[in-house]
Amino acid sequence: MILALDIGSSSVRAALYDENANEIPRTSIKIERSLKVAANGAAEIDADEFVTQVEAAIDALLSKTSRDIEYVASCSFWHSLVGIDDRGKTTTKILTWADRRSWEYSAVLKDRFDEREVHNRTGAHFHSSFWPAKLLWLRNGSRAIFDGTSRWLSPGDLITERFCGEAVTSVSMASGTGIFDQRKCDWDPELLRSLKITRTRLARIAADGETFRLTRKYAKRWPRLANAEWFPTIADGAADNIGSGCMTRRDAALMVGTSAAMRVVYDGDPPRRIPQGLWCYRVDRRRIVIGGALSDGGNLYALIKDRFKLPRNTDELIKEREPAEGLVVVPFFHGERSTGYDEYAAGAIIGLTAVHDGIDVLRAAMEGVAFRLDDIFVRLRKVVKIERIVASGGALRESPVWTQIIADTLGREVNISGVKEASMLGTVLLAMESVGKMESIENL
Repeated sequence: MILALDIGSSSVRAALYDENANEIPRTSIKIERSLKVAANGAAEIDADEFVTQVEAAIDALLSKTSRDIEYVASCSFWHSLVGIDDRGKTTTKILTWADRRSWEYSAVLKDRFDEREVHNRTGAHFHSSFWPAKLLWLRNGSRAIFDGTSRWLSPGDLITERFCGEAVTSVSMASGTGIFDQRKCDWDPELLRSLKITRTRLARIAADGETFRLTRKYAKRWPRLANAEWFPTIADGAADNIGSGCMTRRDAALMVGTSAAMRVVYDGDPPRRIPQGLWCYRVDRRRIVIGGALSDGGNLYALIKDRFKLPRNTDELIKEREPAEGLVVVPFFHGERSTGYDEYAAGAIIGLTAVHDGIDVLRAAMEGVAFRLDDIFVRLRKVVKIERIVASGGALRESPVWTQIIADTLGREVNISGVKEASMLGTVLLAMESVGKMESIENL
């Protein structure tokens, strides 16, 4: 049995899988949380509460089964940052990818470095969603916290540190920090020097196939996991591609959940020149994941639906009418990432008149997100030949009309994935492959 965890910014999911990567019925657990977003740009999660929710998910799952569990595999959201001191106590809250308080330091980094060179090396633009700007902001604005932090971790790494007693990260999680050399699969020394961060203040990068065991404290709490092997957490976006069956240069995974993204995973090296506006990270030391991500997705859909008090049958009402002529929604209400990475970008509703209503605005917003995804699609086609698009995410499952709007904008058929929990499945498949329990997952 494999216990799988999907640790998202808005929920924690857990389920059991068998040796054939099939989910065991009636073992699924979901614990929801809210991402606290403030007017000053803060978007953070209480770190101790975060750990408690993961513990609660495991408690709840174990109460549903008496089976022995051999492995634990997990995925978590990318780019986010949390500090711990030399006793393992957290020194900061979890600063998520959506936290924009470090936005001014993107300009500082652009003045200090050749961004094109750094982007081609790390796969990341200078932006508040990545670690370099966050670390500069903390060093300059919260020096006592910065100096009192012995380790900087991703949220998933914090779970490994708490449960298994070692601050270790996967290549996958490290690759999304913005301070990782994608070609050398190691921390980038030039950025570390500039940020005044030594390697000892970062998590150790795990070896291929390396696993861990629970500490005595947690082995006592969860006896049936005492002998289980724990894999380092991987990134949920990378896992989603694997679970959706998108693992070649011909297949693109399109996801619209809280945010939105389009990604391609393939076995090989990064492009010689990573296209501007796209990011490039890793699934593992073998596989690349390249694409773009939007800060507005299902969150914008929910925002407009709430503000205009739209009815439950909104999707049907959108389908029944033509697009409003001249009405445009610029979908940067939660900031901009791909493709411009403009820290000053803001959302806008243009061309609104007295004849328009909330349905018109929502449809225009859905079209706006679709056009941003098309921009990513056009840039991706410069480095890969995409023949198939597989869509996932709660927002698209709840809105078939949005899926069609995106398909019309891309000029391609978009197929909804038949896998409901693609990220969890992808996590399980990668774990099984890494310990030789399954042949290459590209052959599935």
